Amino acid sequence: MTALFFIFCIALCGVLIKAYLDGKFDSAETLQQYIAGFGLLAPVVLVTVQAVQVVLPVLPGFLGCIVGAVMFGWAGGFWCNYIGISMGSLIAFILARKYGQGLVSKMFPGKKYDKWAGWAAESKSYTVLLFLGMVLPLFPDDYFCYFTGITKMSFRKFAAIIIVGKPWCILAYSIIFSTAAS
Repeated sequence: MTALFFIFCIALCGVLIKAYLDGKFDSAETLQQYIAGFGLLAPVVLVTVQAVQVVLPVLPGFLGCIVGAVMFGWAGGFWCNYIGISMGSLIAFILARKYGQGLVSKMFPGKKYDKWAGWAAESKSYTVLLFLGMVLPLFPDDYFCYFTGITKMSFRKFAAIIIVGKPWCILAYSIIFSTAAS
C-alpha cells in the first residue's frame, strides 16, 4: 500500500512538473485552461494543485485562489482552495517532522534559517505569529508550515491553527476574485 501511494505521488508530481514546464502555471488564465481541461475532475485537480503548491513552494497560492473563484464561484472556489491548501500545509508539516532540519534549512536562504530557528525555539509568541500568518494574506505560510514541523509544536495544535486560521484569507480571496470576474 505504501509503495503504491509513493508511486502515485511520484507520477502526480511528474504530471504537475511537466505542466509547470509547459507554461500551464504561468498565469491565472493558463492555469484555468489547464484545470478546465479535466472536465468533471477539475475541482479535484484544483485541490491537488493547491496541495502541491504548498508542498513544493514555487507557485504562488493566490493563482489557484483566482482560478477556483473564477471557475467555481466564491463558495466552490473557497472549498477547493481551502481543502487543497490545508492538505498541503499538513503534508509540509509532516515532511518537516519526518526529515527534519536538513530539509527545512534548504528552504530558508543562508542565515535566515538560523535566525528563525533560534527565535521559534525560544519564543512564546511563535504560535500567535503562526496563527496571524495563516489569517493574513501574503505571509510566507508555505515555508512556515515546514518550519513549524521542526519545532516542538504538536501536529494536533498545528492542524487546529490551519483549520481555524487558514479559511479567512482564502474566503476573502474567493469573494474578491469571484466578484471581479463577474
